[in-house]
Amino acid sequence: MAIQGKTDIDQLLAKSLKEIAVRRPVEKITIKEITDKAGVIRPTFYNHFQDKFELIEWIIRTELLEPVEPLIRNDMIIEAMVLLFTNIEKDKAFYSQLVKMEGSVKFHDIAKKCVREVLLELIQNESSGRVSKHKWLTPEVISSYYAQSMCFATEEWISMGMTISPREMAEAYQYMLTRSLIDIIKEL
Repeated sequence: MAIQGKTDIDQLLAKSLKEIAVRRPVEKITIKEITDKAGVIRPTFYNHFQDKFELIEWIIRTELLEPVEPLIRNDMIIEAMVLLFTNIEKDKAFYSQLVKMEGSVKFHDIAKKCVREVLLELIQNESSGRVSKHKWLTPEVISSYYAQSMCFATEEWISMGMTISPREMAEAYQYMLTRSLIDIIKEL
């Protein structure tokens, strides 16, 4: 297979990292291991990514977030969540390793950054020209809040072994999103 362009190399490096990560803690994986497995030289990696954490960001953006964006834009939130959880489940071994990352950079931080950026763009596009009645509720605060919430729920699901289906997880998360804490306490 001839490698054609940047996206092909990015995908090759991502595949390499994912294959290594199912056998080895992510924080111990070196760039050399990734490039050796991918069959490219180290400078090739650095022409595409600063480090393995930026590669993880690329994976999250392209494999998890980009596919769900059109659904979110069309108010198909439950379908977007089902697709997100389904795509995570397809790479269960990889994401199970990511949530175990130790060290100065954690999966939560990478995922939250990616989700926050997507939500911020969506909120800014939808709220263009409107002013919130609460000054504190800026698009940045709202996107951070929901990114934190989404990442927490997702990490818990992954850490618990993904024992419930993507649809059931999406429905449980939507249930929490659409009710107040008081309502949930009353319904329990």
